[in-house]
Order: sequence, then C-alpha cells, then structure tokens
Amino acid sequence: MRRKSTSIEASDCPKKCAAVDTETVPFCDSDPVKMKDLEDHCVTDWKKKKLVKIPVVLAEVDVQIDLFSEITLPTPAIEIKRIKKRLKLTQCRLIQNTKKLFLEGFVRKNIEFAEADLCVDSDSVCGTISHCTLDTPFRCVTEIEDFITPPCPVIPSKTKEFEYFSATPLPSDFPEKEKLLAGDLSEFNQESFEFFNELPFCELLSSTITEFDEFINRESISGGPFEEKTFKEFDEKMVIKLRFKLLQNQQVWVPAFHPCPDPYPYDHK
Repeated sequence: MRRKSTSIEASDCPKKCAAVDTETVPFCDSDPVKMKDLEDHCVTDWKKKKLVKIPVVLAEVDVQIDLFSEITLPTPAIEIKRIKKRLKLTQCRLIQNTKKLFLEGFVRKNIEFAEADLCVDSDSVCGTISHCTLDTPFRCVTEIEDFITPPCPVIPSKTKEFEYFSATPLPSDFPEKEKLLAGDLSEFNQESFEFFNELPFCELLSSTITEFDEFINRESISGGPFEEKTFKEFDEKMVIKLRFKLLQNQQVWVPAFHPCPDPYPYDHK
C-alpha cells in the first residue's frame, strides 16, 4: 500500500507564515535626585542614615457626630429585641491649606423586633421575631486644630506659554521699509509641569454609638393585655464618637540601628 505524502510544499504556505516587528529601543538619560531637592519635597532630619517612604501620622482625632432619625418599620412591632450596629466611613478627606476634614458615612443597623401576629388573648400575645436592616447616613466637616506632623505642602501644577519674535511685511498702505514686529501668531508653545502630591488618608481606630429610641403612635392590641401596644414608628437620637488617625506617605530619614547582615553567613571560601 502506498503511503500518502505529508510533506508541505513552499507554494502551499501563505505569503507570510509569521511576522516579526523589531525596533531598537533608544537610550534615555537618568540622574539621581539631589538631597537638596528631596528636602524641598518634605524630607526632614538630615543627620539620619536611611531614607524611607512610610505613612506618617499627621493627627489623631476624636470627632462627635449627633444624629436625629425617624424610623418606620415595615410591620407593627410590640417591642424591639435588639439593634446591632456597624459604623461605615465612606469619606475622610483633608482639604489641605484649610485644615478642614470632610467626613461622610453611615451606620448600618439590623433591628430585630417582636410582632403580635399569631394569637392574642387577655393574658398573652404571641408572634414572630422579624428583622429589618437599614442605613442611617451622616456627614460633617471638622477642623484639625493641631497637627502632630504637618502635611507636606501642596505643590501646584504649572503651565507656561512662550512665543518667538517675528518680523513680517506690512500691507501696502504702510512704508515699504517698515515691518510688523510682534510675537508669532502662527504657533503655540507651552511648558507644562505636573507634581503628583501624596494624598492624606484616614485609618479608623474606634467608634462608640450611644442611642435613645422612643416609640411613637403606639396603638392598643384589641383583646390583648391592657399594657401591650404596637407601633411602627420611633424616633432615634444617636451620638457617634469616632477616633481615627490621619496619615500621609512621606519620605523620612531613619537611623540605621543595626549593620547590614552578612549575605553569606556560612563559610563560603
């Protein structure tokens, strides 16, 4: 039996089987930043040995936020069994050069309450335990009075325009030997500078929430015990106390407390 040939002829290949696009990468110069330049960009303590970039504490702040809320439950309740709270901070932004700190967030609440929905008589009320989860938002502005470490000064972006002198002929109603001496309007030249400042940020340490809830529009239970009543609405007065750190990544000189260890601790000779 004759074996079928599996060889591929050159004429069977497409015009280009593979493509390679190569270029020589040009060299670009680099220069180390001088220590004086680093000092101008918020570096302190020149007598230290190691230059590091670390989060530096700008301030540690206690903030109190007072809230008043009106909450409506989806179904009538006979009493609230538990309210589980979690504080969530969504914004903590320092507006530099003003010392103003903008705060925004919410308190997540899971409210467990008892209903009177199963059976009622003159001596008892039976029902199910339901829950409702909701968010209570808050926002405020406070002022940082004293900084432990001042934030690095904000360096603004700059744009400079420049032009070249041009001497062009004047129309025929001007003397022939005169020319228009001015900047060239046929071009636009510009030098732009951007500096990427380090943005201060917050680290939440603790929160304390104290609340006082007062039921309103309570209604008696028909046929039930005289002291038992249901409600759907209640007013809530809440005092929130926050403690957080305000930080910023900065370049700092730190001492070299220990010498560098031998990279080859064993005898390698």
